[in-house]
Amino acid sequence: MLVDDNLTNLTMGKNMLKSFYEVYPLTSGKKLFEMLENVTPDLILLDIEMPEMNGYDVIKALKSDEHFREIPVIFLTAKSGDDNELEGLCLGAIDYVQKPFSAPLLLKRIENHLLITEQKRELKNYNDNLEELVNLKTSQIMELQVAVMGTVAEMVEFRDHSTGGHVDRTIKYLEILVDGLLDERIYSDELKGLDLRFLILSAQLHDVGKIAISDTILKKPGRLTAEEFEEMKTHTTIGAEAIARIGEHTAGHSFLHHAKIIAHTHHEKWDGTGYPLGLKGAEIPLEGRLMAIADVYDALISMRPYKPPLSADDAARIVKEGRGVHFDPLLVDIFEKLSGKFAKVSGEIYRPAPETAAAINAAVESPSVSGAWRQPQPAIRRRVPAFFGGTCAG
Repeated sequence: MLVDDNLTNLTMGKNMLKSFYEVYPLTSGKKLFEMLENVTPDLILLDIEMPEMNGYDVIKALKSDEHFREIPVIFLTAKSGDDNELEGLCLGAIDYVQKPFSAPLLLKRIENHLLITEQKRELKNYNDNLEELVNLKTSQIMELQVAVMGTVAEMVEFRDHSTGGHVDRTIKYLEILVDGLLDERIYSDELKGLDLRFLILSAQLHDVGKIAISDTILKKPGRLTAEEFEEMKTHTTIGAEAIARIGEHTAGHSFLHHAKIIAHTHHEKWDGTGYPLGLKGAEIPLEGRLMAIADVYDALISMRPYKPPLSADDAARIVKEGRGVHFDPLLVDIFEKLSGKFAKVSGEIYRPAPETAAAINAAVESPSVSGAWRQPQPAIRRRVPAFFGGTCAG
């Protein structure tokens, strides 16, 4: 666009340039902005000495508008002197051409500046595409890492067919609890410091340490002895150490950070009687307190070698009874409001096949297994203290 209040200059300028460029001759800054509503030029040739709105006012307005600030501007003026040229360049002009100007010189300057502008545009596009490519590759690597970790978690789960779907369900439970905290604005400060997406995904590694626990303990159809339970408890420290070793060989990521905390602390109890560290109350990281509810609830509604499944209502009742003892009271309050969603998840995500369930039932009903589970409902209530006391490692 060529902007000059002198019609002679406009005509001369247009004739000089029209063989090489599409030229829009305009007589004022006001008409320039009207044209800019419909046309974005590659370059503006701008006179300084104009009535109402001079060239300096025009370029200030251009540079203050995000839609126009990148359009290159060359000042055309009869003014001479370093101060005038410096003022124009400081305001954002890319060049300063004095009148009367040489046609070949003006054309060459325009050509050079348009080339520079195009190179800048190409460089910006390259950088934008490079950033997008890096983000894509990073996302793909993270997806691969999460998939590998998920496969490791499934390997642990597949050692005991009775726990089918446990990993997927606990991830959903954790998501429900986190959403509830956000809705109720509970623990807002703690949640701000957590990468919630990776917190939820990292839950799949909470029991990864069980890969080092013997099958005789994992699949034992009955209560563990004191010695066996001590070995079972080591799955928390083993899991945390394994995840830490993975972190030593990577750049580190919040996924592994959360996974380590969850693996290490999801069996801690609010009253300090949990393991492995015996943490109490808010000493237990929020990740561990959340996972404790998700893990215990799923253990209750699931069939295990040592017990049949409880109903969703019974499981919810037991979690509520653990308020302030096993679990963070505020988290239990959230759970109580959302227990229906927990029940829905427990019914939707994979459970053991009928033949597997039948085999487990047969084991539970065998004479070698305590008959407590075949007693009426009150007998189940009597087993609750034992569950919270540590005979079940979840």
